[in-house]
Amino acid sequence: MTQKQRRQGNKIIGDLLPELRERMIPLVREEAGVKEIVEAFCSSFHSRLLYVVDGDGRLQGVISLGHLVRHVFFHYHNCYPHTQNITSLAVSETAGDFMQREPLAVTLSDEVEEVLDRMIKHNVKEVPVIDEGQRVVGDLTMVDLLQHHEYIKNMYVPE
Repeated sequence: MTQKQRRQGNKIIGDLLPELRERMIPLVREEAGVKEIVEAFCSSFHSRLLYVVDGDGRLQGVISLGHLVRHVFFHYHNCYPHTQNITSLAVSETAGDFMQREPLAVTLSDEVEEVLDRMIKHNVKEVPVIDEGQRVVGDLTMVDLLQHHEYIKNMYVPE
């Protein structure tokens, strides 16, 4: 992005991240077991995703709350689970087993408008923010974008 574009008001994710309140980034290692995954979700009040990282903090995948709930409470969801699902449930023991690989992620230099467009097109409500080394440095939710989007700020400013 050029300096001219930045001067015209095109915010990037790196500009937005400091505006967000301090919060714990929901991370788990690939080796984390179900108990650790559940604890990580319980300690993260804003997130419905866990970011699975390797030993260097690089993003490997994500685990959605919905996927975890379907695993932990599988007996409530389907009276006749498909045999492929039973096999998957039986062998899934670590975050590496549960995670969705190659999730949508954003970088510090991505423009906020482009990120918003991608999130809407992919029906994603939350994304990890990664640095140039693929390390998770933050997270961004659709609620964050609602709170910090210039259109919303300008539209609802009290007179």
